[in-house]
Amino acid sequence: MEFQYSKEIDPNVYETDGLSYGIPLRMHKDQGEEIKGTLRAQRDWTKYVQPVHGYHGNLGDPYSFLSVTVPECLPDRLELISYANEYAFLYDDWMETFDLKNDLGGTTGFLETFGAGALDLKIDPKARPEKRLQAQLFSEMMAKDPKRAVTTMKAWARFVQSAAKTRSEPFETLDEYMPARAVDAGELIWFGTLTFGMALTIPNHELDLCMKLARPAYVALGLANDLYSWEKERSAAIRAGQDYVFNAIWVIMKERNIEEEEAKEFCREEIIKAISTYCQTLEEARNDFSLSQDLRAYLEAVLLSYIGNLVWSIYCPRYRDF
Repeated sequence: MEFQYSKEIDPNVYETDGLSYGIPLRMHKDQGEEIKGTLRAQRDWTKYVQPVHGYHGNLGDPYSFLSVTVPECLPDRLELISYANEYAFLYDDWMETFDLKNDLGGTTGFLETFGAGALDLKIDPKARPEKRLQAQLFSEMMAKDPKRAVTTMKAWARFVQSAAKTRSEPFETLDEYMPARAVDAGELIWFGTLTFGMALTIPNHELDLCMKLARPAYVALGLANDLYSWEKERSAAIRAGQDYVFNAIWVIMKERNIEEEEAKEFCREEIIKAISTYCQTLEEARNDFSLSQDLRAYLEAVLLSYIGNLVWSIYCPRYRDF
């Protein structure tokens, strides 16, 4: 991949807790666009949905989420995908307030935002405020890149519907949990984010292969997220009155009948297994010129997303101050 919009960060200035697998961290050269998009999303959510003053989502110091997970985002699209991702974080935190095993019906109204009308640009005056914000975002994306905007919004809609279902029941084993976690980690929403942000087009005949090749990276990304968000998500589950936590640490503790620290160490081992598998897959893909150039670029971008997510997770206020 040719790097135009990012710079490599000196590995001596950040921690990876031994989970980097030698992957270099890169950061977008214009973090200001991420700040603009993130704060605009917070202002809109506060105005139309509910107050979120002092909210911890994308932004961190020195590493903000989109700047390190999509370091090669086109500069004129970074503000938009930052707005979208902050919206997703706000949605995710809202979902954590529900006991989805016993109260799935309570999410129905919110899920309608990404239902059959996800591609509608005309808004019913009676529509939920979340829907109005989603339609506003979609309109802005359509103005920038209509074809990829539609592809992205369809992927995001599938993600929201799938994620709600995956959280509705606790998992008994890690083998059952990991495919669901890859979905919940956002392989669909992240597919949309990367393809729109980097102006990539994956041919229809390569879509299934794309998801298959990238799956180990999304497993690694999801497990890393679970490792560092465990305390936040456990606290949210307790507040919501849930008797389970949608998190690998909880699954590992229950399946293996071990304590929290042992479960975290086991999770670290699984992260390394998954990302090592992906690195091998990526190395083969780099030399497979039967694959489209954009698919190969996408797979490279997913690798950068893994290390960016890892470093951000270690440092971000979202998982440290809650």
